[in-house]
Order: sequence, then C-alpha cells, then structure tokens
Amino acid sequence: MAQGRGSATRGNSTVVLALVLLCVLLHGEFAESAVYTVGDRGGWSFNTAAWTRGKRFRAGDVLGECSISVVLVTLASRPHLLFKYSPAAHNVVAVSAAGYKSCSAPRGAKMFRSGNDRVTLRRGTNYFICSFPGHCQYGMKIAINAA
Repeated sequence: MAQGRGSATRGNSTVVLALVLLCVLLHGEFAESAVYTVGDRGGWSFNTAAWTRGKRFRAGDVLGECSISVVLVTLASRPHLLFKYSPAAHNVVAVSAAGYKSCSAPRGAKMFRSGNDRVTLRRGTNYFICSFPGHCQYGMKIAINAA
C-alpha cells in the first residue's frame, strides 16, 4: 500500500506543477523587444540626441547589438541599455529632466565609466548625458521614452 501512496504523491506533484505553468502562461503577455545600438555604428557620441527620432521605444526594448526577439514579459529580466564608448573620452550619467536640459549632473548621480555600460531602462522618460566638460552642450545627451 505504501507504494500506491508514493505514486499518488508524484502524480499530484505533476498536476500542481502543470497548473502553475498554465497559470504563468495564461497571465503572461508576449511582447516583441526591439534591440537598438545607441548611436548606431558611432556608438555613444556627439549628436546622439537626434538618433531617437523616428524610433518607438517600449519598456522591454534593449539598446545593444542583437536582433528582435520575443520574450515572456513575466519571466524576462528588466530591460537594459548598452552604451559603448571610449572611457578615456566619455562617460554616461543618468540624470533628471532638469539635468538633461541644463547639461548638469547633480551630486550623487549614477555615473558609468566602463565604455561598455549596461543600464536598466525603466518605464517613462530616461535621461542620460556625458558629463565631460562641453560634451553635453555639444549634443552628447539622449532622452528615451519607454512606453
């Protein structure tokens, strides 16, 4: 009789696992995530602000070097931006709308310096500048609205 109970327990576990997976699939949403390279071939550089024109960004879009993929939103990791540049010449600073307009990075702003920076993209407008003297003023800034 003990053997019968073990089989029943295994059967119940399989049913529970199948139901959990079914719930995840039914409540998940599928979304296409477009993948972009910031500044295209030029990477993170001057006049990057114009690069966003004509592009529609959504939360889940990735800025980097890949192709369009389909992800299950409920199981996907958070979206990211990839900034490629020479760390001796530039950096990336996440700023507010005011910092973007004034080309200034407030004290304590998150600064990236590796030249191959992965940054989490959140819903809404995401603002980034280069804080090297004069770079933002000459167009090294970007505002990305992720719907």
